Amino acid sequence: MAGEVTVDALPYIDQGYDDIGVRESALAMVEEECRRYRPTKNYLDHLPPLNANAFETKLMASEFERIQNRQPMETLSMKRYELPPPPSGKLSEVSAWQESIENSMAQLEHQWVRSMNLELMLEYGIESWKAYLEVISALQAKTIIQLQESKKKIQDINWQRKQAQTQAGDKLKSLEANWVLLVSKNYEIEQRCVELEEEILKTRIEIDKLNTQTPSNLTNGDA
Repeated sequence: MAGEVTVDALPYIDQGYDDIGVRESALAMVEEECRRYRPTKNYLDHLPPLNANAFETKLMASEFERIQNRQPMETLSMKRYELPPPPSGKLSEVSAWQESIENSMAQLEHQWVRSMNLELMLEYGIESWKAYLEVISALQAKTIIQLQESKKKIQDINWQRKQAQTQAGDKLKSLEANWVLLVSKNYEIEQRCVELEEEILKTRIEIDKLNTQTPSNLTNGDA
């Protein structure tokens, strides 16, 4: 299948990782590779330049500029809550006093709204907070259940993977043992064949020697 990836690693059956010197040997290979690796060019050249100000707002820009210039942060302005009288040059003007009175009335109204909000919070805030906590608790319980289900799925997948790899490992070990046995038998057969060939060769040589004996030698031998 196109795009299919077959993982041939079997970590549950691989052996030898904890043997003495294996870790040191691997680290030495990594260090050797790092010494030989000398990048000659920037591997990020194909990427566009980084725009660090892409998500920067005007307020953030001004604040970063202030921090860069090491300027102190502006203190909270309390001018909105002040009740200043008319300027000294306008103490005799009715309009100036009218503006001051309107400002005082606005401040008084604002404080009254704040007081009313506090009273409403004291009266209904507890129940609202309880309802909010109930919603949060329900969401938390649902999230915990989803988390447990996800953990169980991951555990099941890992267990199936381990079982499949263990079975594959047992099969590989069995096949390897059979291969070793067959190789050993083939070696024994080849060795025995060599020995038989040598015996056959010796027998042929002896037969050739007997056949090459002259009749006179046979006659003298009979006499």
